[in-house]
Amino acid sequence: MKKSSLRSALSATAIAGGTAALMMAGLAGASAHVSINPDKTTANSYSLLTFGVPHGCDTSGTTKLTINLPEDLMDATPTVNPNWTVEKVTQTLPEPKKLADGTSITKRTSQIVYTAKAPLDPHLRDALVLSVKLPDTAGKTLYFPTLQNCEQGQTNWAEIPKDGQDPHTLKAPAPSVAVTAANATADSGHLAAAISTEQAASVTDDGSQARSWAGLIAGVAGLGLGAAAFFRRRSAKASVSQ
Repeated sequence: MKKSSLRSALSATAIAGGTAALMMAGLAGASAHVSINPDKTTANSYSLLTFGVPHGCDTSGTTKLTINLPEDLMDATPTVNPNWTVEKVTQTLPEPKKLADGTSITKRTSQIVYTAKAPLDPHLRDALVLSVKLPDTAGKTLYFPTLQNCEQGQTNWAEIPKDGQDPHTLKAPAPSVAVTAANATADSGHLAAAISTEQAASVTDDGSQARSWAGLIAGVAGLGLGAAAFFRRRSAKASVSQ
């Protein structure tokens, strides 16, 4: 084999290894934040937003989660979770707000507060679901600053990226939802799949990590097959030239 071909093969292997390392780092980072699934939803539609609680505050169990609703939302209906009690906190509006159906309201739901019946083990995770009517504002990102209280300490997931800033650089980013233009059939299918995935992984992180590792292994295996094919082609060309 020519040296140039060997260098190309080694370079491809190095790139694949680097990509795998970045993927693993991304998996670890993604599992560390309070997040929302799905992260994209259709404007002017009802949606279920699943908040994943991945861990406590260091080694301390989670006792309460206070979810602040963006001003664009007037209400949210929390789903009952047997491990938590839940309450809705209302806010009086500075002036009446007229809704799309012609009615007016003077109060809105500003917070949803989930309180754990027993502290959530920091090595386990849970999922809390809200039903909301999204505003007709395609292209806008809605932020849900969330305060996580633990037996000792707290984490305020409330950082909002500035224009042009990568949200992954934030230490405690606020959970967010990107409101998208309507493709009702596709979005409803995506929503059902996302909710099913979140519920399946609601007890521990093992389910989501297993899926993530399976995807990673499949990707690396594909790269290996590509490299094997590369060497076979080189061998065949060498035989022909002889």
